[in-house]
Amino acid sequence: METKPIITDTHTHLYSEDFNEDRDEMMQRALAAGVSRFFIPAIDSAYTAAMYDLEQKYPDNIFLMTGVHPTHIKDNYEEELAHVEAELAKRKFYAIGEIGIDLYWDKTHLKEQQQAFKRQIQLAKKYQLPIVIHCREAFDEVFEVLEEEKSADLFGIFHCFSGTYEQALQALSYNMKLGIGGVVTFKNGRIDQFLNQIDIKHIVLETDAPYLAPVPFRGKRNESSYLVNVIDKLSVLYSVSTDEIARITTENSKAIFGI
Repeated sequence: METKPIITDTHTHLYSEDFNEDRDEMMQRALAAGVSRFFIPAIDSAYTAAMYDLEQKYPDNIFLMTGVHPTHIKDNYEEELAHVEAELAKRKFYAIGEIGIDLYWDKTHLKEQQQAFKRQIQLAKKYQLPIVIHCREAFDEVFEVLEEEKSADLFGIFHCFSGTYEQALQALSYNMKLGIGGVVTFKNGRIDQFLNQIDIKHIVLETDAPYLAPVPFRGKRNESSYLVNVIDKLSVLYSVSTDEIARITTENSKAIFGI
């Protein structure tokens, strides 16, 4: 009997308070759906303990990142970066993320966001790790930093990619893969109109759970088992089987995270 390919969720906030009531059941639903690799982005130091608890509970499935989310870059960002550096010195992580620039919620800390983004890219290079980029209403600002930092040892994932075809090509030019999740199933998501022009070797899957649930769950809490709905959509866009989408995107995730 042929075994089903492993599905990888490259970006899921499983430690989120949204899952406090039913985290284990939610994990079982994901595992039953074939999703067995979960890459966990950091937000700030307040979540570190919860991330370590999650890893301890599911050591074969959970892979942690470290970093400071751009919306959590405030006046104390030096302390947060120091925390990231201290953790990196202590133990293994699989990426620096999620990092980047977010001008949707707050434009007042743009300078600090830019500095923190650059510093964390430099940490990723030092530890030979990929970066996972958060970009919201900030493509030009993110690309400006990537242009300054571009090098053979800069690589990673453009998380929750929601830009244009031209922006997708620009992201790929910096050794980034595109993180594709629920947005590809939205009527107004737009990326479904050009995504199949991007070679599938550049695509990884993600949920960003508990956010951005795919159709038919749009507006509800997202969870990793819903990745199969994203795979169904990509299967249609690329005219290949769902198993093939799962297999290729998991291989792509291995190329980024090294496992």
